Amino acid sequence: MSNQHNNQHNNHQPHHQQLSEGLEAGDLARLVDPVFTVDEYKSKIGKDDEILVITFRIQGRDPALDLVSFVEKSYDWVLDADASSGELDDGTYLVFVEIDREPSVAEGIDQMIQDIENLTSIPPEEWQFVCHKPRRQAAYTKEEFINLVPLTPDAYLDKQRSENQVLDNLRTAAGVKVETRAPKNDFTESLRIAAGIR
Repeated sequence: MSNQHNNQHNNHQPHHQQLSEGLEAGDLARLVDPVFTVDEYKSKIGKDDEILVITFRIQGRDPALDLVSFVEKSYDWVLDADASSGELDDGTYLVFVEIDREPSVAEGIDQMIQDIENLTSIPPEEWQFVCHKPRRQAAYTKEEFINLVPLTPDAYLDKQRSENQVLDNLRTAAGVKVETRAPKNDFTESLRIAAGIR
């Protein structure tokens, strides 16, 4: 695994290389699920509002490691790629790809999906993606990705706040006690003190 977070986090222009040694066109055909997820899993190298986590599902440990190797060698804007340590109930493995959350990531993901066609024989128009919080599945296009995925830390935090508000409203309407707490900082502490809440 590589971690190029410190010096490669502002340019998602694709950096092309040949397929990994030992990995040839079509080697991962029928092994990769044409649905990837976005933000389903937490980043292991940074905060969720700063790091986007793309997850692929693939049959077999060795093919998963091959995909990890391909991604790490092909894109210098990928911060980290890794495979799950064990298989899921259906025998598949997960491949996690961590990328800085910034607008140019859409270009990089689009190029990656096009490039992966060489390995999987899955054309870009057959891919789908699933966003989480709230969960939504859509046919993959770069435009739809930009529309549904928060591509800046502020957009991610705004989406989280919006989802929390929706949940609070549903709880209130259902007569369930709302226990969402504001973050602790100087501003919220001053409001609590002024309101007599400790």
